[in-house]
Amino acid sequence: MSTNPSAAQVPWYQGLVGGLQKMGRSLQLPIAVLPAAGILNRLGQDDVFGPTGLGWNNVAKVFAGAGGALLDSSLGMPLLFAVGVAIGMAKKADGSTALAAVTGFLVYYAILQKFPTDCADGAVIAGNQCVDYAAKTASAAGFQNPGVFGGIIIGLLSAFFWQRYHRVKLVDWLGFFNGRRLVPIIMAGIALCFAVICLWVWPPVGDALTSFAQWMSDLDWVGSGIFGVANRALLVIGMHQFLNTFMWFQFGDFTKPDGTVVHGDITRFLAGDPTAGQFTSGFFPIMMFALPAAAMAIAHCAKPHRRKEITGMMISVALTSFVTGVTEPIEYSFLYIAPLLFAIHAVLTGVSMAVTWALGVHDGFSFSAGLIDYVINWSLATKPWMIIPIGLVFAAVYYALFRFVITKFNLKTPGREDDEVAEQMERDNVK
Repeated sequence: MSTNPSAAQVPWYQGLVGGLQKMGRSLQLPIAVLPAAGILNRLGQDDVFGPTGLGWNNVAKVFAGAGGALLDSSLGMPLLFAVGVAIGMAKKADGSTALAAVTGFLVYYAILQKFPTDCADGAVIAGNQCVDYAAKTASAAGFQNPGVFGGIIIGLLSAFFWQRYHRVKLVDWLGFFNGRRLVPIIMAGIALCFAVICLWVWPPVGDALTSFAQWMSDLDWVGSGIFGVANRALLVIGMHQFLNTFMWFQFGDFTKPDGTVVHGDITRFLAGDPTAGQFTSGFFPIMMFALPAAAMAIAHCAKPHRRKEITGMMISVALTSFVTGVTEPIEYSFLYIAPLLFAIHAVLTGVSMAVTWALGVHDGFSFSAGLIDYVINWSLATKPWMIIPIGLVFAAVYYALFRFVITKFNLKTPGREDDEVAEQMERDNVK
């Protein structure tokens, strides 16, 4: 008799957590576009290809336009999230899933644009402006802007309806619209309804989220610290991207010199907002210095006959963290086998966020807090040089604490497993 539980026997909360984890992974797909967006946007800045740099003004416009399109917090970024979530959430997704998401998002976006929120009486919407032809005046128009949240919901709806209807067969005379061709049509109607709902529902929801984020921001360095701890704590169940999405891509606003308004800690920083970086700066000391030091502590604590093997592995993941800011390979190496270490890591991440911000360091990234983003965004940052001494201090603290805790409590970190477990792992690797 099989011992595998049926779907009905699986607790509801496990299914919920599993779904949220899958969504968290799907959010990584659009986020993976950010390095390209950040590099393109950076090359288009005045001090690189622009008038105060190489003076290649037209080239700068090309790069700034390309990067700006991807970082646009009202259209480009939400559209990327809509497509990414749709593909990530649908089983055996194909190109029609993305087409359904694009169709739905464009309908939803166009409807929101028809209802500006701050046009004065007598003014009409024309492009992105409120125009009063009688008074011969024009001003920037404001719209309901669920931003990336709207894109995420469109992506979820697209995945759901694609999964449900991509194999539907209609009557013969409508056979052309069978299956995959039907889903974009359905999504056009669904997106229309969703946009109408947003016009009524989003203002109080958006205000509540903004109030919470503003409370965090007003806490100054304490708010940064709270965010850092929560960010790492949510990684345990794969849901840290939910917290990141709003703070990094939605909260706050900054008006660029051309009048374009951008939202989110990351997009504001890349657009040149000197006040941005509260929820990003403190990750640089951790990802570039502290976690690589933790990896070396794990390697040095390995059993002598396995130390060479573990050292090679840890050097690899340490370099990945230092250069790119991708930390999951290190973190997952001790997250579940030594949760005490991860608790220490979460708290120290919060400390790094708080200390960095309290010392006036404002830095940000397009993808993650690694060397690449540190170098290309140097001139956009405030006091970026301070990240190095802060990082070296945290590296020493991480190394000493990790090595002490591992040996004191005999934690089974990589290279310290019982002999029979290590032998089984070796046999599995051979297979």
